[in-house]
Parts: sequence; structure tokens; C-alpha cells
Amino acid sequence: MTYAQTLALHTWTLDTTVLADLLPIAHATGWNAVELRRLDFVRAGERGETAAQVIDLVKASGLPVACVGVEPGWMWAGGAERARVLAVFAEQCERARALGAATVMSPVDRGRGDVGDAAASLREVGDIAGRHGVKLAVEFNSLAEQLNTLERMREVTTRAAHPACGLLLDTYHLGRSGASLRAIEDVAPAEIAYVQYSDVPRSGLEPGKALDRLPPGKGAVPFKEIFGVLQKKGYAGYLSYEAPNPAAWARPAADVAREAREATLAVLP
Repeated sequence: MTYAQTLALHTWTLDTTVLADLLPIAHATGWNAVELRRLDFVRAGERGETAAQVIDLVKASGLPVACVGVEPGWMWAGGAERARVLAVFAEQCERARALGAATVMSPVDRGRGDVGDAAASLREVGDIAGRHGVKLAVEFNSLAEQLNTLERMREVTTRAAHPACGLLLDTYHLGRSGASLRAIEDVAPAEIAYVQYSDVPRSGLEPGKALDRLPPGKGAVPFKEIFGVLQKKGYAGYLSYEAPNPAAWARPAADVAREAREATLAVLP
């Protein structure tokens, strides 16, 4: 299977489009799968829909689910909040399995904490993921206070050394954090659990702002080189296009989805 056959559309990319409308748009514009967020279920609940109805809706679309997002905050939380977020984690793993997804993803906590504690928490949620038959992909965030680089994230995953946990490589955060191609090349194939992508503006980056993501070829990310490295490593999973941007949300969703897929195909190896 080629990368052109493993392209998933992240629902955040079309954030202002309800899921019932987003799914046929993704299908009609040629995407091979979708990635769902925890927020998609929360919003459905606010509309009076059950999780089972969301799952049925997605299954009826005929689109596979590449990944399901969990709620972050489990790394350094304690007490009642930790119990709550771990319960949400398990719930999302269960929903992922019901949707046929093999992967769940979580961003890192945005603040600071002990690396050893983060690794212990990763082992704990890794056990939860493993019991549900899914793998957790953990994403470093270039705007986080501490876990904001590939190297810092790898320290946590290496310490945890859990078979149900791996790295989520996101080209936006790789680019924004200044990760070199060599740093990506140093990642072992077994470490990579999932990939998300979008482009980083060449200029005008604002501190704390991450809703400026662009289609491939519109910014500074060397996509052909990065995708080439992933191909050489034998990564055969989904590539999920996650590009939240208010300018895109203001345009017709079908145009955004179609243009993004065409831009992706132009930079695939």
C-alpha cells in the first residue's frame, strides 16, 4: 500500500463542519480515512446524540477510522482529576476498538513535571490501551513548556518502554520546534506509532498560536524528505492531515479537503 492510499482527514481541519456533513465530504474528496477527536463525541453529546450513534454514523460512512483522540492531562494529574481523565482515556480506547481503529493519540501535558512521573503515567495508560487492544501514540507539543521537542518526548517514551506506546510524529510540531531531518532519521522504526502532518508558515509565527497550519507546500516543512525517511523506515500506517486554521474554516469545507489532498499528493515520495 502506498502513502497515497493511507491519507486520513483529521476532523479539526474542518472544525466548523459537523461530523454528519464532514464524513461525506471526506469520502467525496478522496480521503482514505478520518481521525476523530474526543471533542467530536463531546459535541455530539451536547446535541443530544449518544456515543453509539456517533459510532454508527461513522461506520455508515464507509470510511475507516485511522485514530481516535483521548483527553490530555494524564501525565501529571493527581487525585480526582487523575481518576476522571484515566476513565476518559479508557472510554476513548473502547470507542476506538468499536470503530475498528488500532490507534489512539494524546498530546503531552502542556505544563511542567517530573520526567520519571511522566514515564510512569505513560506505562499506566499504556496498560489501559493494551487491555483494549489499541496502541497509544503520544505527541510532543512545540508550544508546551517542557515536552516541546522530539528529543524530550523520546526521553519519556524510552523510560516508559511500553509495548503499547509509541511516538506520534507531527510535521507541524517537528517544524515549529526546529527538529532536524537527522533527528527524525535517528528515530527507530519501532518507536513510531502514528503520523500527523501540516505545513508551518515561513514567517509570522506567533507565540502560543497553533491555528496557523497550512497544506503541504505552502510553508517551510520539507515534506518529500520527511515522508522519504518514513518510507525508508517502513512506516506503513496512516498519514493524518491535521491543519486547523480559521482561514480554512471560513471557506467551503469541500474545497479545503480537496485542495489539501491534492497538495499532499504533490509532496509524497
